[in-house]
Amino acid sequence: MYLPDFDYHVPETVKEACGLLVALGPEARVLAGGTDLLHKMKVGKLAPRALISLRRIEALRGIRHEAGRGVVIAAASTQNGIVESAVLHERYLSVSEAAHRMASTQIRNLGTLGGNIVNAVPSADLPPILIALNATIRLVGPGGERTMPLEEFFVEPASSVIRPDELLTEVVIPDQPTTGSAYHKFGLRRSGALAVVGAAASVTVVDGVVKEARIVLASSAPSVMRARNAEAYLTGREPTPEVLDEVGRRTSAESRPRDSIRGSAEYRRHLAGVLAVRALRQSIEQGHGQPH
Repeated sequence: MYLPDFDYHVPETVKEACGLLVALGPEARVLAGGTDLLHKMKVGKLAPRALISLRRIEALRGIRHEAGRGVVIAAASTQNGIVESAVLHERYLSVSEAAHRMASTQIRNLGTLGGNIVNAVPSADLPPILIALNATIRLVGPGGERTMPLEEFFVEPASSVIRPDELLTEVVIPDQPTTGSAYHKFGLRRSGALAVVGAAASVTVVDGVVKEARIVLASSAPSVMRARNAEAYLTGREPTPEVLDEVGRRTSAESRPRDSIRGSAEYRRHLAGVLAVRALRQSIEQGHGQPH
């Protein structure tokens, strides 16, 4: 399969890239890793007249910790860059582990954090764990910039609140007293498969009681979703096996999956509860607050 003809632009700053998005209009597409975009072009699903490559914009690469702000992950950081990041290994290993469960090594060498978010597919692996860690994002356009919680970014499959002239430039995981966090997924292959269901969790346990909990599901609704009823039930309770079993049931009940070739809605609802409990147990055990 061959790529269709297109004009190729390589800006060197975010401002220049946003200017090109305005000048070229809706027939232009942003090229970061290209693992999704180029495939769609090869099979005829997309035929943009212009591609705007981000490869020369150094400000869109790198992972660092900023005191008083948190871990900042630039949007064009590769998925393998996230896997290997010493900063994330020290502070939020769960994010590196979630990235490691994605695709193959070759794909992760190209695929970017920004692409995984902006494509807005419900099965994406990085948004659930980032939302569980209360991450925010920064969007930059010709009219300025705006920040928002990542969980407010998604609307429905392949749809988000990003404007046509905006770029996602960074994700920030704020400093927080989280006891632990984890992401679990089930795929139809041992590695590299899309999530039939994914579940991320973060908890803060104080004196054996859960003070705060977040449970976030992939492939369980039209977009990434939080299991808020299950979160509310767990908060203020000791995470005993009985309590966690009830959290699993409530998570399953809240999920809204559909039937697909990867699994029936009933099966995926069951998986949502099972994986949420696994993620919660791992998160709790990271702080040595093991359930009885």
